[in-house]
Amino acid sequence: MNNANNGCVSETLGDYVLVRLRGEVDLSWSQQVRRAILDALGGGAKVGVELSAVSYIDSSGIAALVEGFQDARSKGRQFGLVAASAAVMSVLQLARLDKVFPLFADLDAARAG
Repeated sequence: MNNANNGCVSETLGDYVLVRLRGEVDLSWSQQVRRAILDALGGGAKVGVELSAVSYIDSSGIAALVEGFQDARSKGRQFGLVAASAAVMSVLQLARLDKVFPLFADLDAARAG
């Protein structure tokens, strides 16, 4: 069942595409998140996933982020996580993915990336 607070919006800012996520990223809609990330990578040179409003993320959500990262790397594109919430950071750190993903404090840092 989808949480009404969940959101996934892509915003194009020049050569940068920002995918803003909100709510709980879990199996119920991680495929939508995956599609948004891959679509962004299909069109933009630089892609960031903004996670400041994510209150929970499970393994399916992390898998969507990892797939985006791998897709970007294979295409020679920049990909990073922007303003990860404490909930997201704890999962990334637990999985040691905080050492894998480029992490940016805010959008300006990510675009400069």
